[in-house]
Amino acid sequence: MSMRVPLHHRLRPATGRDPGEPHRAATPLELLYDLTFVIAFGATSSQLAHGIVEGHTGGALLAFAFAAFAVSWAWINYAWWASAFDTDDWFVRLMTLVQMVGVLIMALGIPDVFRSVEHAVLDNGVVVLGYVVIRIGQLALWLRVAVQDAAHRRTALAFATSLLVAQLGWIAVGVAHLPLATALLLAVPLYLIELTGPVVAELRLGPTPWHAHHIGERYSLLVIITLGEVVVGTASTVSATVQEHGWSADAALVAFAGTALAFALWWMYFMMPSGAVLHRHRRRAFVWGYGHIVVFGSLVAVGAGLDVAALSSEGEGHLDAAAVAATVAVPAAVLIATFFVLYSLLLLTFDPFVLVLAISALALLAASVAVAATGAPIAAWLGLVVLAPVVVIVGYETIGHRRQARQLERILA
Repeated sequence: MSMRVPLHHRLRPATGRDPGEPHRAATPLELLYDLTFVIAFGATSSQLAHGIVEGHTGGALLAFAFAAFAVSWAWINYAWWASAFDTDDWFVRLMTLVQMVGVLIMALGIPDVFRSVEHAVLDNGVVVLGYVVIRIGQLALWLRVAVQDAAHRRTALAFATSLLVAQLGWIAVGVAHLPLATALLLAVPLYLIELTGPVVAELRLGPTPWHAHHIGERYSLLVIITLGEVVVGTASTVSATVQEHGWSADAALVAFAGTALAFALWWMYFMMPSGAVLHRHRRRAFVWGYGHIVVFGSLVAVGAGLDVAALSSEGEGHLDAAAVAATVAVPAAVLIATFFVLYSLLLLTFDPFVLVLAISALALLAASVAVAATGAPIAAWLGLVVLAPVVVIVGYETIGHRRQARQLERILA
């Protein structure tokens, strides 16, 4: 039976929703919640770009990995809970507001993480404070399910316990201002608790009734938000090019290439038939869902790379042209490789044609760095970066879609 949407927002029992509910879509509240992640991803991208330009690439990448995981994981926790239990009553709305405030606090603490890592310490106090606020909201939602939904009580308590234990650990690390090496060592068991807690809860204590098409849409919407960082990076690069050389053919080409890159990556992502496959094979959701942490991070890093190109054009830093191109090409390569892996694991099949497309795209990205090393203008090497996902798109639209149709017919039977 589908859930009838009421016109009021009085309290309703927080019991599991129907995972086969027709026409299930993202709610306006979920879309509003996602807007806070624009700020968090934007802060992460900006800090990475400035760290690379200032010559602190190693530390910036380490801080980026920490921040990108924190932002993505906060979103993932809420998205899966909402897919399974969202009642859209006033309590859920208020706890979502609490989490939104926490995300904004976390975003304010991201610059501290990047600055501290440069000095071999980890100052994540504000990020942890934001997480405390986020998890107050998350814990309240899980505990409410534990009280009101007997069928999912043990699973809900397991989720709440893993969140609480991990959060207490993060508070200890955040308060201590430990040396970087010590903090990273202590973070390992905390990451294990974060990542394995949901797996144990779902597989050992009973699955939550998340909706496959709804969760597929939720992830795709966050992909679109992270693609916004590519658009922002394009605007920064075009602005820097215009300030340096005025409006020219090169500036127009950069504007087109950057926008086309975001568009092509969007097109390529939506080749993955996530909702249909997850509806039939629900256990594949763990690899698919966790793998998106790399997808989100890579997209944000592509935007940061375009920011690096803009800052370098304005005379900041001392990166050579090949290094600047690599800041865009390398995360794009990670992204395309991750798409290939997730696609293969989602369909549980190895398609040599898809591998050929991926290798061709990676070769074009390597060529973009080589072309930049020759002193070619930014429009030339950025054009090669754009061609990488375009090759995948053309291959899919001409041949690949028929191969995918046969694979789907087999695995959805």
